[in-house]
Amino acid sequence: MKNKRIVKHTLLVLLTMLFVTGCVSWLAPNVKSELVELQAGEYQLDSKHAALLFKIQHLGLSTYVGRFNTFDAQLNFDPKNMAAASLKAVVDINSIDVNNDALSETLQNDTWFSSTQYPQAFFVSHTVTLVSDTVFNFTGDLTLRGVTKPVTFKATFHGGADNWLTGNYTLGFSAVGQIKRSDFGMDSYIPIVGDQIDLEIYAEFVK
Repeated sequence: MKNKRIVKHTLLVLLTMLFVTGCVSWLAPNVKSELVELQAGEYQLDSKHAALLFKIQHLGLSTYVGRFNTFDAQLNFDPKNMAAASLKAVVDINSIDVNNDALSETLQNDTWFSSTQYPQAFFVSHTVTLVSDTVFNFTGDLTLRGVTKPVTFKATFHGGADNWLTGNYTLGFSAVGQIKRSDFGMDSYIPIVGDQIDLEIYAEFVK
């Protein structure tokens, strides 16, 4: 009897696992990675599936990593005419997160971001150039701390699919770029704290 109960329990566990796996597979979207198969149109950032990170050298010993928790963006593109694509983004400077409340507050002062006077940063693209089938350079103007400078972000499109959970067609991408903080009036403590800042963006957009 005991062996029969063990066999029944094992079969039940296996059937449950198969059912759950089947459900997960059904929910997983059919992602299209070929650019020509992506849907054209206007896309809005899904803030729940997005991250904006920055990295900077500290004392020449380590890379300090922080993030901005609040930002928004709009993407407009036609996969058949990527040169006409456009991207606009805005970042809430007060949402900076360096896992240190005291330092986060210090970074708001006039030596650094001066967020009382300049509470937001903006990026507006003006040209898009092809690097490969799914990689593009978005070049535009970044306005930070009241200063506007040209910046290029190398963006990789990871594909698009219908999201069964939200009912929205969703596009995923990542991007990297670099700026010098001294270009935007933040030149204190160089080279103790690095001048170059590496930016990383991971995001999903919904149509």
